[in-house]
Amino acid sequence: MGLGVALTSELMPLGIAMAVLVGVSAFFSASEAALFSLRATDRSIMRGGTASQRRAHALLEDPDRLLSAVLFWNLFVNIAYFSLASRVGLKLQAELTAGTTAAAAFTMGALIVLIFCSEMLPKSVAVLKARQLSAWVSYPLSLAVRCVDPVMPGLRVVNLLSRRLVWPTFEPEPYLQVNDLERAIELSTQDSQLVDQERHVLRNLVALSDMTVDEAMRPRSQLVMLRPPITWSDVLEGDAASEWVFVTELDNDEIVAAIDLSQLVEIPERHFEYLATPVMYAPWCAKVADVLQEMESRGYNAAAVVNELGETIGAVMRSDLLDMIFRAAASRSERLLKREPVMSLGDGLWQATGMSNLRALEQHFNIELPETPSVTLAGAVQECLQRLPQPGDKIAWGPLLLEIMETPRDEPALIQIQLREVPEDTT
Repeated sequence: MGLGVALTSELMPLGIAMAVLVGVSAFFSASEAALFSLRATDRSIMRGGTASQRRAHALLEDPDRLLSAVLFWNLFVNIAYFSLASRVGLKLQAELTAGTTAAAAFTMGALIVLIFCSEMLPKSVAVLKARQLSAWVSYPLSLAVRCVDPVMPGLRVVNLLSRRLVWPTFEPEPYLQVNDLERAIELSTQDSQLVDQERHVLRNLVALSDMTVDEAMRPRSQLVMLRPPITWSDVLEGDAASEWVFVTELDNDEIVAAIDLSQLVEIPERHFEYLATPVMYAPWCAKVADVLQEMESRGYNAAAVVNELGETIGAVMRSDLLDMIFRAAASRSERLLKREPVMSLGDGLWQATGMSNLRALEQHFNIELPETPSVTLAGAVQECLQRLPQPGDKIAWGPLLLEIMETPRDEPALIQIQLREVPEDTT
């Protein structure tokens, strides 16, 4: 009895220390899982969020430093944990009759506790609550990272040497043309449908490098723009079908932030603008490919498009640009008006909206339109008329005969199209 009490009192501090180390290891494991599982949308929100969220976002701006620090502390804690477990095992082996069996059982139990309580369980929970947990752990994690900064150069050298020796860097391939990529796809699969889909995506990617952002943007008239403070009632009074709300300056109508309603989990009744994330600004003449690359690298989900005077003329969303890449026929008319950009009326007549892209019209009818600075059919019509169109206006423009059918106040004009010379392969 006396031996048991003495042994328990001697091992109790070691057990408490091991429990603390399990908790510390769980903290670093959960922090790593939470921060590195954040989506681009989460990071964008956190960049303009609370102080804790901004601190977590700052940690992710140098992921190598963060990961090296987390792995260092996790390794340090785990070594300390197993050192204490070894001391307990040796003590049990020396003091108890069946000491070897007890020591083996304790060591196995300690390993199972460490795997479950400091790896599996905290990481599983952290992935489910990544944004909230990232904010909670940001302050103590920042202190832990700073403590490792003095030895960080040595850790990076070891990391670099291990990558060079174990996983040597491959030499960059020479620049590939689109035809080379298409040929590679054809050789890599026998599924003809998959080849067509991948070829289509490649062509869309190349098309983005020739398309200006004003061809892909949502025009200002189609945006829901609200001035803070914003309530949920204000949002409901806007376009109910819109998935985006844009926040303007307090004293003017220039866009400064955006809210993706489809990503919201909780809907506050007041101060809706607190959920908004900053927007990027892009000139109307910028290439879509450049804007998308900038949005991806800087973590923006929306960009305000400005003209040469710095005035907002529309907005482009990252989701819209991805839609243009992966969908077979994505157009602004489909996204905003829920209708085809060009509809056949029969008898050689078609109907299009003023929002229809001139490049898309050329592809649809297999024709070549006159050169114009406009990118939409409405712009070309106004250029020809030198005024706002009215129902009944008729225009002969290149190979097209245009007639204005309707000019709704809050919607693009409806325009009837007839081909003056129908190409043989036009459907």
